[in-house]
Amino acid sequence: MHPIHLSLILKILFLILWTAKSETTDATNALAQFMEKLSPGTNQREANFGWNLSSDPCNDNWKGVTCYTNSANIKKIVLDQLNLTGTLDATSLCQTKALMVLSLNSNNVAGNLPDDISNCSRLTHIYLHGNNFSGSLPKSLSGLSNLKRIDISDNGFSGDIPNISRISGLLSFIAQNNRLSGNIPKFDFSNLEEFNVSNNNLTGPIPDVGARFNGTSFLGNPGLCGKPLPNSCPLTKKKGSFNKDYFIYSGYALIGLIVVFLVAFKLYIKKGKPKETKAAAKTNSTNDKVKSSLMVLSNPVVDGLRFEDLLRSPAELIGRGRKGSLYKVTVNDEGVNLAVKRIRGWDISRDGFKKRMERIDLVKHPNVMPIVAFYCSRQEKLLVYEFQDNGSLFKLLHESQNGQSFNWESRLNVAAKISEALAFMHEGLQADKIPHGNLKSSNILFSNKMEPLISEYGLALAEAENQDQSFLAQIENNSPGGITITPNNAFKADIYCFGIILLELLTGKLVHNNGFDLARWVNSAIREEWTVEVFDKMLVSDGASEETMLLLLQLALKCINNTSSSHEGGVSFREIARMINSIKESEEKSISSDP
Repeated sequence: MHPIHLSLILKILFLILWTAKSETTDATNALAQFMEKLSPGTNQREANFGWNLSSDPCNDNWKGVTCYTNSANIKKIVLDQLNLTGTLDATSLCQTKALMVLSLNSNNVAGNLPDDISNCSRLTHIYLHGNNFSGSLPKSLSGLSNLKRIDISDNGFSGDIPNISRISGLLSFIAQNNRLSGNIPKFDFSNLEEFNVSNNNLTGPIPDVGARFNGTSFLGNPGLCGKPLPNSCPLTKKKGSFNKDYFIYSGYALIGLIVVFLVAFKLYIKKGKPKETKAAAKTNSTNDKVKSSLMVLSNPVVDGLRFEDLLRSPAELIGRGRKGSLYKVTVNDEGVNLAVKRIRGWDISRDGFKKRMERIDLVKHPNVMPIVAFYCSRQEKLLVYEFQDNGSLFKLLHESQNGQSFNWESRLNVAAKISEALAFMHEGLQADKIPHGNLKSSNILFSNKMEPLISEYGLALAEAENQDQSFLAQIENNSPGGITITPNNAFKADIYCFGIILLELLTGKLVHNNGFDLARWVNSAIREEWTVEVFDKMLVSDGASEETMLLLLQLALKCINNTSSSHEGGVSFREIARMINSIKESEEKSISSDP
């Protein structure tokens, strides 16, 4: 494969600049309407102010407007301290689909923050400090999945704080000096850099913030209690008695098969060993059951769960693969959804299976799905997880419905978190020779907070000396260098597969589709100097940074070619994670947290 030369990159950037078009006429009209609603007054109507129908937002340098370098779409609108006295027209504003930063600090803008603000889907920064906004914050704010910083301090907002705590990448929530009421949602305080809700009307206990924020973030709310404030919350009597909210995994789909095995086993006892006494048979059966009992690993609330309990819950088959079947199981009266993985064709002893699961359980990372419990007998091997309702990376990329967008910042965030998780797992399990073994986009799920979770870590390969040779052969066939992968370098297979996932994120294309092979197609496009053609057109039209995507493309190809190295070295996941975070930081600096 030929490297991506500087001349090629410059050629691509020239092509992009030459073909770029500014905001459409409709968007320009909408922005003029947006400014009209803000009532800038005559003192802002000097010749270089812009914001009119006879000029262009980017080419004519409208006041406060910053456009993307490689396209003529608007990136930032910063209109601080301009004595604006009108209202915020989000319907008009959000005609600029690529807008990332909106700042109206220190004006006199009044009225509500409209629900339509969620249509600015790429917004990462909202700064409305020091205005006269009023009314409730729109619930639609929780739909701004890319939001990183929001400052609504020193306004007149009232009502509850919407559930923006589910936005996984949120770094700042500044809302002091308003009239907000209700409870504080459970933000991901471990991720937050700034948080302040002082001087509002909030009530109830403060969520666990660890040591990240002190009392100054919560002062001036007489109804708040608990740490870090000095006043403790009153004790509340627990409802019910000894009710455990626990996860139970299994389903009716397994009952028939297990019964067949049990009957067959009893017949074998009677016919194959006629001299065995009933007492001895009962003892052996009991011992086997004890050895095969359900082992609870990660969740103490399932203590006391028995294998028999698994048979009492209905199950729905949601997937069947070469290595086993996956069931969605609804348990207990509260309808908790769980997942049960039934594995077949895994030639491993019970002790080996138990040691493997316990070893994987010891190496925990927040972006790797933990095994909650497992069951192993001579006939059955079951793994128990919490069911994730938000689907997989594969579905988000290739089966997205209802206009659900998956923009560049979100894709880069997924790549960063997954690479960090795999670096952690590889380092923790290298000595045990336990790689992931079957890394693909369908095995990356999303939590209820849309955090990426790697599923089925270490399940595809039972032991290093008995690895799935057909899987390794598939990697070998798809690799440009025609390399040979052995059990000794199976960790490199994870790196190769991660490179394929990066290509999926960059191109939006299926890995294999009716004879189409993604890795070969990308390499062919680069050889023909058509690199710009490989990127997902949705990302390009949304104004994603071409330079940043090129950097990630180079890394993806480095991962794919990693296995062709004859020595045992090569790039590691720790290096990969470092490179992706560097790309991510560069992208965030271009946006700038201070508008």
